Amino acid sequence: MNLVIVESPAKAKTIEKYLGKGYRVIASYGHVRDLPKSKLGVDIDKNFEPQYIVPKAAQKNVNILKKEAEKAEELYLATDLDREGEAIAWHILELTGIEEEKAKRIRFYEITEEAINSAIKNPENLNYNLVNAQQARRVLDRLVGYNLSPLLWKKIRKGLSAGRVQSVAVKLIVDREREIESFIPKEYWDITIILKKDSEFTAILIKKEGKKVEIKSEKEAKEILKNLEDPVYRVINVQSKEVRKFPPPPFITSTLQQEAARKLGFSVKKTMMIAQNLYEGVELGPEGNVGLITYMRTDSFHLAERAVSDIRNLIKQKFSSSYLPDQKRVYKKVKSAQEAHEAIRPTYLKREPEKMKSFLSDDQLKLYDLIWKRTMACQMKEALFNQVTADIEAKGKTGESFIFRATGRSQTFDGYFKLYKEGNEKKEEELKTLPKLEEKDILKLISITPAQHFTEPPPRYNEASLIKTMEELGIGRPSTYAPTISTIQTRGYVTLLDKKFQPTEIGFIVTDLLAENFPFVVNVDFTAHMEEELDDIAEGKLKWQKLMEEFWEPFKKDLDEKQEKIEKVEIPVKETKELCPKCGAKMVIRTGRYGEFLACSRFPECKTTKPLAKSTGFTCPKCKSGEIIARRTKKGRVFWGCSKYPECDYASWEEPAECPKCKGLAKKKRNKIICEKCG
Repeated sequence: MNLVIVESPAKAKTIEKYLGKGYRVIASYGHVRDLPKSKLGVDIDKNFEPQYIVPKAAQKNVNILKKEAEKAEELYLATDLDREGEAIAWHILELTGIEEEKAKRIRFYEITEEAINSAIKNPENLNYNLVNAQQARRVLDRLVGYNLSPLLWKKIRKGLSAGRVQSVAVKLIVDREREIESFIPKEYWDITIILKKDSEFTAILIKKEGKKVEIKSEKEAKEILKNLEDPVYRVINVQSKEVRKFPPPPFITSTLQQEAARKLGFSVKKTMMIAQNLYEGVELGPEGNVGLITYMRTDSFHLAERAVSDIRNLIKQKFSSSYLPDQKRVYKKVKSAQEAHEAIRPTYLKREPEKMKSFLSDDQLKLYDLIWKRTMACQMKEALFNQVTADIEAKGKTGESFIFRATGRSQTFDGYFKLYKEGNEKKEEELKTLPKLEEKDILKLISITPAQHFTEPPPRYNEASLIKTMEELGIGRPSTYAPTISTIQTRGYVTLLDKKFQPTEIGFIVTDLLAENFPFVVNVDFTAHMEEELDDIAEGKLKWQKLMEEFWEPFKKDLDEKQEKIEKVEIPVKETKELCPKCGAKMVIRTGRYGEFLACSRFPECKTTKPLAKSTGFTCPKCKSGEIIARRTKKGRVFWGCSKYPECDYASWEEPAECPKCKGLAKKKRNKIICEKCG
């Protein structure tokens, strides 16, 4: 009997179906060895040798793996394609004691019969460069975390942690918040006119006497309006040009996470969990378990020749050859991407989303639909638009020339828009057309309107924009985005309110302490450089112990010097009028792992705590007497419940809001207000 070891039971079930008799497929259930939690687990004096152990939870399964491996005629290691998967395969080999010559490493980018059988026929060797890159990341993160975290416990409070990637992510959010806090809005005005020739259209003032107009006050705006009391509006220039909008590339991990957040409102964690299900296999009735998408942790835009051919054939079949470009589209490689990997695509394009409805959950279907459409769209023709720009001159009373500009855009060919639009693209209905304008046309003025505006601060990060920024800066890799975002929330460094990240008080304190005393830990360039060196290890250009040496010596020196110099940080508390129900002392607002909470001011003598409920001003719709207040779950997630709990058990994940139409109680969903009463 041949033995195939994969990571998850779902994957095992799908693969066993394809291999049939003579093969047994079992799961390792993820990592089989890891560094111990109770100590550093790295022998610095012995060339940074990791001291791996079998976690207690994995011991039973490890015994099964050993027993089955001993009986096997051939052993196939079929773990995931990334560094993590390669390391798991190596750990299995080390634990089972099987000689490397008797074990075969097989790799596949999709779980299909063709891919699995091809991999079995063409086994490979373990890639020790990838194994070493994963070990380097693990040891590096352990050296940072297990040395800085105790310092944070001592100088701030217990339960905190520092991390090579997570601390930089928190600093990005903290820096953005400080930009917002220090932002001073600047007033500016614009002047818009509505003109008519056959139909009405809008133009905006752009120039005065050939120079760009900058209106900084109401006074300046009124002076221009006075000057333009009764001028002639004449067209002085009309330009028309074709604008091409090319389709986006197929999904990689980061762009799938961003688009699922924008279009579907999925968290990064949710997106990756669903993608993992689709990759490992979903029950499709008589077909059994089938892998629906290719491997979901990738930073390569590459598509296999066969896949491109299938996409082009289906485009021609479904939409006609007019939607097919003459040549296949090839997308630019991301820096450090592995070209052998593929982008995320469906394994079989003829499994169209409509046909999958009865087999997939709502969320699985939404994500599969997104991947299917994006894959098809990336090989479709571009959308075409006719863009018309018209400049209109008006002479003021004082003889000055004022230029207004009108822009119109009409779609002449829908191209890939027929199937797919990115979440940040303009809606077709926003396109505005102009009447047919020609030079010297005299236009009728309908209205002229000044409008006051203020410059706005940069927006807070949401999950999509944070991942995009981290990717652009070279911080982290496809496999690290989701766990990083989860960790910084779990640690209480940031909260997600209205789907935007806000740093907590403890987030500010920890970031400032690290920035002042260990600036390299939160330095974007340093972290990006470390990622590049990990890539070099993966490519065999650098020995992983060499990287450890370069990092450890200055880090340890800095750590030793700062241990005593850093003073203990007192986390500020806010007094309240509420009294402790046990001892009668004043309650204060403290910051904990999951945000703010009420605690007795006599702590540690009195350890009374209460959740801090934030008022919303809305009456509970269930009991009609309590108030809806914001609360937090034990894991820190915000929800809204009745102030009279436990007498009233009303609770909702959606934030309450006032309906702008009927003024009744509504709910906010993905930045929209939904009212069940008036619809």
